[in-house]
Amino acid sequence: MFSKFKIILLSVFLFIMFSCGSDEISEENSSVGKSSNVAPGLESNSNSSSGSKENVFRINFSDPPTFDPHLVTDTTSASIIVEIFSGLVTLNKDLDIIPDLAESWEVSDDGTVYTFNLREDIKFSNGENVTAQDFKWSIERSANPDTGSYNADVYLGDIIGVKEVIDSNGGIQEVEGVKAIDDKTLEITIDSPKTYFLAKLTYPTAFVLSQKYLESMGDDWIDSPVGTGPFVLQEYQIGQILKLKRNDLYWGEKSKVDGVIMNLAGGVSMAMYENDEIDITGVGLADLERVKDPNDPLSKDLVDVPPQFTLSYIGFNVNMAPFDDENFRKALSHAVDKELIADKIYSGLTKPAYAVIPPGFPGYSPSINGLEFNPELAKDYLSKSKYSDPATRPRIIVTIPGTGGSPGMDTEVISDMWRETLGVEVEIQQVEWATYLQDMNRKRLQVWAGSGWQADYPDPQDFIDILFYSGSDVNHGNYKNEKVDDLILEARTELDQNRRFLLYNQAEQIVVDEAPIFPLWFDTDGYALVKPWVKGYSFTPIIVPKYKDMYIE
Repeated sequence: MFSKFKIILLSVFLFIMFSCGSDEISEENSSVGKSSNVAPGLESNSNSSSGSKENVFRINFSDPPTFDPHLVTDTTSASIIVEIFSGLVTLNKDLDIIPDLAESWEVSDDGTVYTFNLREDIKFSNGENVTAQDFKWSIERSANPDTGSYNADVYLGDIIGVKEVIDSNGGIQEVEGVKAIDDKTLEITIDSPKTYFLAKLTYPTAFVLSQKYLESMGDDWIDSPVGTGPFVLQEYQIGQILKLKRNDLYWGEKSKVDGVIMNLAGGVSMAMYENDEIDITGVGLADLERVKDPNDPLSKDLVDVPPQFTLSYIGFNVNMAPFDDENFRKALSHAVDKELIADKIYSGLTKPAYAVIPPGFPGYSPSINGLEFNPELAKDYLSKSKYSDPATRPRIIVTIPGTGGSPGMDTEVISDMWRETLGVEVEIQQVEWATYLQDMNRKRLQVWAGSGWQADYPDPQDFIDILFYSGSDVNHGNYKNEKVDDLILEARTELDQNRRFLLYNQAEQIVVDEAPIFPLWFDTDGYALVKPWVKGYSFTPIIVPKYKDMYIE
C-alpha cells in the first residue's frame, strides 16, 4: 500500500509512521466524518516521568483519509484500521500467517477451495455475533462498484465472481465463489491454486463488517465504526486528536493498555517527547548525534529500528508525454546521483534503490541490474528521445503530497540534477495527501514523488504483480509490457517457490530496464526514542496489529 516518504529531518523508521490515504474527499463521499465520539473513557492524555502514568500510549500521527477497511490504500489508514477491524487470518510480528477470526481452515486437494471455520466466541464491538454471512456480505460489499474500492480487484480478484461483480455496474450483487455454509463456516473458491492467496486475506479489503449495523446506520456508520479488532474508536476530531479504546469484546487476549491517544495537531515531535507529551518519536538527522551521546539523558531511550519493507520511487505516467518515451525516462534515471544524495544529504540513513523488491524481502535478488548514475549515458538517451528539444518538450509537473513548505530535499536535489545534467526543467506541485492519492488512483498524475510502496504481506507478488501488471488498478503509470504480463500470469499459478521467485525477478529486470518508475530508496536501520515506561512495543517491517501487546509500567 502507499505511504508518504520524507526523510528530511526524520527517522527512516517512521516511513509508515503517520502517513497517508486514498479516497473521495468531497463532502458527500468522504469516508471519514469531521468528528466522532463513540465510546466513553480515556479522559487523560498525559504521562509523566515524575508521577503516576495513565495506562495509555501516546503518539503523533496524521489524519487517516478513511476508517473503511474496504477503501484503504494507504499506511496511515491501515495502521488504525488493523486495530479496529480484523479478518479471517492475520500476520504476527514474525510475519507468519496465523488464525484470526477463523480458528482453522482446510484447502481442497486442487488448491482452489478454502473452508474457514470461524471461532465460536467472536463478536462485533457492539455485541452482535459475527457470522459467515457477514464475511460473505463484506466481500461482496468490497467488490460492489457502489463502494468505490480501488483495491477490491487487486486483493480479492482471485475469488471466482469478484471481477464479474466489479464489472457489472451494480447488475450483479453476489460473488459466486463465496458461500456461507452455516453461521460458522465460510467457503471461498478461487480461480486457480495460488500460494499467496491466504496472505492476501490479511489485507483490510477482506476484513469483516457487520451487515446488520451498516444497513441500519447507512452512511453514518463510518462516524461510529463497529469492528472486531482489539480496539474501538473512542473519539476523532480532524486535525486535533484520535483516541482508541480497548475493545472488551475482542475475542483474543485483551489489550494491556486502556487505549491509544494520537495527536493530530502537529508539533515538533522531539520537543514533545522531551516534554513527556508523547511516548515515542523517530530521531531525525538534526538530533541523531546528540541522542547517541551516552552523556545525553535521551541516549537511554534510544532503540534500533529494523528496516521497513518499502520502496520509495518517482512514478511516470507512460501514457502522458514526455514519459511515453522510454529513452526520456532512462535519461532522467541515469542523470541522478543517488549515492551522493544518500551519503551527503541523508548521512547513510537511506539506501539507494536500483530494483523494486527490497533487500531481505522474499524474492529479493541482488542480481537485478539497475539504471545507475551516468551523466553521459543520460545525455545520449535524451538525444535519442523525441523530446530532446526543450522548445517543444511538454510541460512536466511533479506532484508531491504536502500543504506547503519545502517539498523535501530529495525532490529538490533530483530536480536540480535533471536541470544541470540534461537541461530538463520541472515544476513541483504540492497537494493534500488524500487528493494526491485520489488523483494517483485515477491515473491523473503525470509524475508523482514523495511516496512509496509499503509491503502488505511477505510475497513478491505484492510488489511486481500489484504495481506492474497491466490490468492492476494500482499500476498508476499505465505501464504495459506483454512479456512482463506473461511472466506475472505464470508466476500466479506456479507452486514451486524458487521457480515463482525467478519469474518475478525476470519481470522485475524488464521493469527496471524500461523505467516506468524511478526507484529511489530502500529503507535502512533507523532509530527511535521510546519512553522507559513503554514495554512490549514492536517495530515490524509490515503493518500488523501491535498496540494490544504493549503495556505501560
